[in-house]
Amino acid sequence: MTMSTSPSRRADLIITARRVYTVDASFSRAEAMAVKDGRILAVDSRRKIDESFSALRRLDLGEAFAYPGFMDPHSHFLSYGFVLQRPWLAEASSWEDAVSIMAAAEIPSSAWIQGRGWDQNRWPTKEFPDRSLLDRAFPNNPVIAIRIDGHAAVANALALAAAGLDRGRSVDGGMVMLQDGQPTGLLMDNAVDLVRAAIPSPSEAEIRQALLKAQASCLSFGLSSVSNAGTEGREVLAMERAQDEGALGMRIYAMLAPTAENIKTLARQGPLYKERLTLRSFKMYADGALGSRGALLLDDYADDPGNRGLLTLDEGELDRVCGIAQECGYQMNVHAIGDKAARLVLDVYERYLKPSNDLRWRIEHAQLLTDEDLERIARLNVVPSIQAVHAVSDMAWTERRLGPGRMYRSHRYRDVLESCGWLANGSDFPIEKADPLMGFRAAVFRKDDRQKPDKGLKPAQGIRRVEALKAMTIWAARANFEEDSRGSLEAGKWADIVVLDKDLLEADEDSLWDVKVLATIVGGEILHQN
Repeated sequence: MTMSTSPSRRADLIITARRVYTVDASFSRAEAMAVKDGRILAVDSRRKIDESFSALRRLDLGEAFAYPGFMDPHSHFLSYGFVLQRPWLAEASSWEDAVSIMAAAEIPSSAWIQGRGWDQNRWPTKEFPDRSLLDRAFPNNPVIAIRIDGHAAVANALALAAAGLDRGRSVDGGMVMLQDGQPTGLLMDNAVDLVRAAIPSPSEAEIRQALLKAQASCLSFGLSSVSNAGTEGREVLAMERAQDEGALGMRIYAMLAPTAENIKTLARQGPLYKERLTLRSFKMYADGALGSRGALLLDDYADDPGNRGLLTLDEGELDRVCGIAQECGYQMNVHAIGDKAARLVLDVYERYLKPSNDLRWRIEHAQLLTDEDLERIARLNVVPSIQAVHAVSDMAWTERRLGPGRMYRSHRYRDVLESCGWLANGSDFPIEKADPLMGFRAAVFRKDDRQKPDKGLKPAQGIRRVEALKAMTIWAARANFEEDSRGSLEAGKWADIVVLDKDLLEADEDSLWDVKVLATIVGGEILHQN
């Protein structure tokens, strides 16, 4: 804690609470904070803050608990804003139900229809759907219905034609499923991206609207900062304009898609640092997802012999972008879910990273790791960017995909933490809900939001409450090179605060499934309040 010795030093705001968890180096607890110009002046007891500071505004949080604003180090923030305006299919009980949900949406004649969220693993029959229902229901609209993980989709005939896939073709790093030589409509990974590319780009006004919708939702969950995993140049410009005009309330760490144009116009200019927008990393994809059998495995899928998933990224291209990242002062963040994908990424990283480096290149998901590659992650100082909630949302089918012999490699977060000393825990929303408390519970108790399984999924791989809180505050900030300005409540840092009605560290386990976000404060300003 830091205190001023000057009596009645002027602050803009004094905040008091039953308990303030600072998440500083000693994990100290306090009762009050003084804030000026959006930054924390001091954190201490009520008595000491009142003795040393005066302020025109006071915020008494009563019996509530204050924490550093929650940070999501891996999300698809802007996509989430668009998803909030489109048919959401996660609750569909069948493919027929999913198509009915899209048909009920108010969509202009001949306009593209984009649904998101279906998951065949939740249906009575676990088979992937085809386009026949879409063709009948939407004869005049091109339609794409994207799976929950974003790595598989079903497109109707008009959408396939728009993408040049109506006669089927081979796609590097993707798949166009065929039956009797004709596309069924089911697409995997890079083939999905070809249909996405055929959809008219949103205007800057539409990007702005999506950004604001995502922001309002995230603030309601206690998020003060998010990382946008995969950002196009025009999206960066829209975010920057929103920041400059004061419309961007929360903080965004944008990971740039390393296209030739983005590298030329943005990355080559060096990192961008603004109060609420940072651009200093690349995002790439090495494979698909386990749920759609696109994650790249060292051995066959147990429930699909002969299939080891998809490599969505050429090793030479990854090597080239790593070199550019090093030249431009950019961080590398690569999606790698399967154990073979993680190995490939580490093979390339090892050409650039010395064991003592502080480049903080990341493996996004770090979901399936051999002992050998876990050791390499630690040795090369690679940041394990995990999503603990995936462990419990995928648990019904993970063993079917891997078989019992490989389950030890899956979602091994205690092992990761002990090897690396830290980790960053996000959500991957909208694949999961944007609620960071779900990730906290999944990391600690290894249970889903129905509090299942009773004893937790592989409970020995759970992490402690203190560690889980750090993983979505100070460690999440560290994963973005932001630990000097946020992630803990300390003098000099931004007054980014989330207020809860429960004590995450000491409340009984059962009560933590009903935690309420009472307020989200960014830069000393209340941006959400219940």
